[in-house]
Amino acid sequence: MFLSNLIRQHWAALRALLVLTVIVGIGYPLFIWLVAQIPGLKDNADGSIIDVNGKPVGSSLIGQLFTDDKGNALPQYFQSRPSAAGAGYDPLNTSASNLGPESIVDTPGDPSLPADSNGYKASLLTLVCSRSKAAGELEGVDGKRPFCTGDGVGAVLSVIGPRDPRGNVVSPTKVVSVNEPCTTTQRPFLDTYESVRVECAKFGEDYSIGQIVPIEGAALDPAVPADAVTASGSGLDPHISPAYADLQIARVAKTRGVSANDVRQLVADHTDGRTLGFLGEPRVNVLELNIALDQKYPNKS
Repeated sequence: MFLSNLIRQHWAALRALLVLTVIVGIGYPLFIWLVAQIPGLKDNADGSIIDVNGKPVGSSLIGQLFTDDKGNALPQYFQSRPSAAGAGYDPLNTSASNLGPESIVDTPGDPSLPADSNGYKASLLTLVCSRSKAAGELEGVDGKRPFCTGDGVGAVLSVIGPRDPRGNVVSPTKVVSVNEPCTTTQRPFLDTYESVRVECAKFGEDYSIGQIVPIEGAALDPAVPADAVTASGSGLDPHISPAYADLQIARVAKTRGVSANDVRQLVADHTDGRTLGFLGEPRVNVLELNIALDQKYPNKS
């Protein structure tokens, strides 16, 4: 009797498994695939792939780098925003840097080890500063921005000395530029702070005992837009702002031997407004713009 009940229970479970497998494992995916083939939905369902001369070159939903094999920006193309996804725009390694606004002090590298394996880790602030400096050099504008040194690192001091009850140093005895190691041949970005000479950072010393003070500086209105120096949360954002696109027009036009107005019109043609008129911000799809550039104004260099 017990064996008979056991067999019936297992047979019922097996039938339920088979039925659910057909419905959920075969029928439902097939139905969704058929719906996705409806005109107007098929392109998105297939990954929004962009073809040029019958050859896929990318997706309009995933950004990509326009650099040479050494990572240098190709001057004939508009550049995408930075990416923290793998080596850059890797859809299998989508991620952000996970660095927040309080990440302003670099992790120093051991000067006795090779630069690529000495343990150095840039803070978010230094990443922003270095990217702004590089973008300024590429586009021929001033890459300075608030809280950055002229060398493209975070302008941050550790101010050491007696503190008041609120934790502020009242009489500095030592001031260190924590993101400028003493291996550099240049002086710290600031000569003195409250009449105390600013020192460069020495590897192995702990400057967290001091009050960490970022220095804003005079570059209050940076020429390089924010999306040129910050990565998206996914690392796959295919768009840049119209401001960043506008910054690149002169370089692209000069490299391709066309007028800036011609390139500016092409940018305008590939600028999308806010979704539904009020969601998000205007944006430019970099891949689509660069494809249009190649088609209309082929690079002659």
